[in-house]
Amino acid sequence: MAERVECAVIGAGVVGLAIARRLAADGREVVVLEAETAFGTHTSARNSEVIHAGIYYATGSLKARLCVSGRKALYRYCAERGVNHKRIGKVIVACDESELPGLRKYKEQAETNSVDDLEPLDRAALAKLEPEVRCIAGLLSPSTGIIDSHGLMLAYLGDAEGTGASLALGSPVDSGRVESRGIVLEIGGAEPITIECGTVVNCAGLGAQAVARSIAGVPQATIPPSYYAIGHYYTLSGAAPFRRLVYPVARQDWLGVHVTIDLGGQVKFGPDFTWIDRVDYRFNASREAAFYAAIRRYYPGLKDGSLQPGYTGIRPKTTGPGEPAQDFTILGPRDHGVAGLVNLFGIESPGLTSSLAIADHVATLLGA
Repeated sequence: MAERVECAVIGAGVVGLAIARRLAADGREVVVLEAETAFGTHTSARNSEVIHAGIYYATGSLKARLCVSGRKALYRYCAERGVNHKRIGKVIVACDESELPGLRKYKEQAETNSVDDLEPLDRAALAKLEPEVRCIAGLLSPSTGIIDSHGLMLAYLGDAEGTGASLALGSPVDSGRVESRGIVLEIGGAEPITIECGTVVNCAGLGAQAVARSIAGVPQATIPPSYYAIGHYYTLSGAAPFRRLVYPVARQDWLGVHVTIDLGGQVKFGPDFTWIDRVDYRFNASREAAFYAAIRRYYPGLKDGSLQPGYTGIRPKTTGPGEPAQDFTILGPRDHGVAGLVNLFGIESPGLTSSLAIADHVATLLGA
């Protein structure tokens, strides 16, 4: 006999925990189902830990809207809950004349997205802010920041558990079916169990499409294809030469490798971008030469031997090579016809920044 659960959230990454927190605060009985033996071990743990301003995303997209509102909510939340973060700022830099149109487009898109605090910088102003960066012009984004993603997830989990939610680790969703009384999920792991849920939120990240396909009664046409893109990060040995994040203008003929700095002061370069056909976090050391070449376009002082292999992260994608850039895909009952179900696909960057806003959006789709 199936055990009755009011609401199951599948996936204990930063977005799943934010959703569980919101739904539990609304008075729902919530259980978070996580296939791994710890929370936040995939996309949520393998990223740049950046609080994004919302500059680049397409006009009217979920990414644009949820990033801007989510960023504001996240800064408030971190201040209230004591989550370690820093509004460090970032500079976006053009290294030559060919990149100036791209810089202007960023400024225009930012304003369209209601990001109104970008400051144009000439060569002299940039040299004063970041003496080690070589460029001819740039933009300062003062509302970009960095965050302790693990600390954020701990705070979300603590809030959720404080209002009655529970976390079930080592609990993969093996299959499910839509029935008249709700959605039945078959949970595997060391102690398999069948649960009957009034509400299911599928935010399983890299596995979200597979979970959705395993639930009989979910229209297959509403489940997008699944692609994976791996990004490598290298760390810099020695003292940090930068005080802010540094993002070059994107180009097609070289790696747009960013400078990020964690809260401990460690400088990281990355991520790059390569399509892969399965989840595999192995580090490809052959990327090193391309990293050196890309970084030296704006940081010519990079010394040989100063890059050390860091880690990789994999982004869940719903569009593949040669296809238009994806938006978040968040589908509620009106989209697929299954009462009480929300599927989230392709929740990559800026998912962490947007997490509180995504949680509010999901609650709205569920009528909360």
